[in-house]
Amino acid sequence: MATQQLESKWEGKFIANRKHPKAEQVWPLLEDFFNFHNWLPNIDTCHQINSNNKDETIRYCASTAPPLSSDNGEAIIKWCHEKLLTVNKIERCLSYEVLDNNIGIRSYVSTLKVLASDGADEGGCQIEWSFVADPIDGLTLELFSGYVESSLQGMAENIEKALESSKLGDFVSSN
Repeated sequence: MATQQLESKWEGKFIANRKHPKAEQVWPLLEDFFNFHNWLPNIDTCHQINSNNKDETIRYCASTAPPLSSDNGEAIIKWCHEKLLTVNKIERCLSYEVLDNNIGIRSYVSTLKVLASDGADEGGCQIEWSFVADPIDGLTLELFSGYVESSLQGMAENIEKALESSKLGDFVSSN
């Protein structure tokens, strides 16, 4: 029933397993709330914006979509303001919610966690991305979940590549 779907919340949880980086190497990269664009493949910019409440931490994230033929050749900028809700350094997780945006999101709360991999090997970790959201006009839960899952996998790959290709991994693990 369509009314039922409109009233219910969307929920999802996805995990990216990484074989080499340790949770303590990955966490500092995700903990930086304003560094999201360096890891998430489809975000062009991410930076802090001023809030009327000094106790709030809010970021602006945006991506540029190629122009549609109906848009007179102008690129489309999709953006949102996101408020940091919690950071737990011991549990290696953070939560945020989407505030203002131009992409049709009414309510969205997300949690990112970095977990040590189960098993006897010393390396590896899991990055978990969960969300609760109101349905988004023009999307299905399956499409939105596919977007979140592919974003998570891309983010995990970018983090792993950065740690492997630089001394960043050694630096992070030694501090």
